[in-house]
Amino acid sequence: MLSFRTIARSAPRTITRMAAASMRQGVVARPLAATSVARTSGFQMLRAGAASSFSTTAGRRAADGETDDELSAKIESEIQIEEEMKAGEQEPSSVKDFIDNSPFELIDTPGQEVVKLVRTFGEEKITISFSIADINSFDPYADEAALEDEGIDDDLQAAEGGKRQAQQQHQDLEGELEADVDEEAPAPINLSIVVEKPGKTAGALAIDATAQDGNIVVENLFHYADAALARLDSPEAAQRRADVYPGPPFGSLDEDLQVLVERFLEERGVTQALAVFVPDYVDLKEQNEYLRWLNNVKGFIDA
Repeated sequence: MLSFRTIARSAPRTITRMAAASMRQGVVARPLAATSVARTSGFQMLRAGAASSFSTTAGRRAADGETDDELSAKIESEIQIEEEMKAGEQEPSSVKDFIDNSPFELIDTPGQEVVKLVRTFGEEKITISFSIADINSFDPYADEAALEDEGIDDDLQAAEGGKRQAQQQHQDLEGELEADVDEEAPAPINLSIVVEKPGKTAGALAIDATAQDGNIVVENLFHYADAALARLDSPEAAQRRADVYPGPPFGSLDEDLQVLVERFLEERGVTQALAVFVPDYVDLKEQNEYLRWLNNVKGFIDA
């Protein structure tokens, strides 16, 4: 869904640009044949009067905005396209199932990029934050490009030992890339998980993870003596957080310790169901926010 919408939004309007270029090329410069006449006082007075009239008209046009109507119509066209695409898509069952059956409360403020899931677990407060910004910065073909570059390097090295073998490897690599190019790679969504124990300790755990391909991948585990540092409630907290020892990379921890941390999160609802829900919900919210943005811009232009 996202890839199709992104392509539709970014498709070049070549016909319009070609038409505009043709119009520009069709303009012929006017010769300055009346130079001597302009020296007479009568013609100068005529020019002054014409300039005054033109300035008044141009001022009115500038005040009204010559492109306002065209811009508004174009935005309206984009709105209709998005609404038609939205009407043709069904809400993923993962979204409704998670909202209906999950212990998390969904906090989604219209106009805001960040979405939060909040719940209590015993005496703990758990907050999971994620943003639709991740879906816009994701390049689904980055891995393929890197793999292709690596394959070219391998081919060059292999060519030194035998051209035929190098050509065969290159053909095999191209076949693999062509087979994978039609598969839409899902955008990985970053999760910020904060576990607090209000009334028992002022500290908090902060876990950086990623929801991708139906799995939760833990990347970092932090402990902060002040829970405000984990929540990043203010710029001051962000600055103080940078000075705190972050702990070792999660992947370098003992494997049994990694497994227990993952089970710790699963017990608190950070499961595969959440890993499926988050990307699907981000996709829906991104479309809703884009429609909201289009309508807000059009409303301002039309005001």
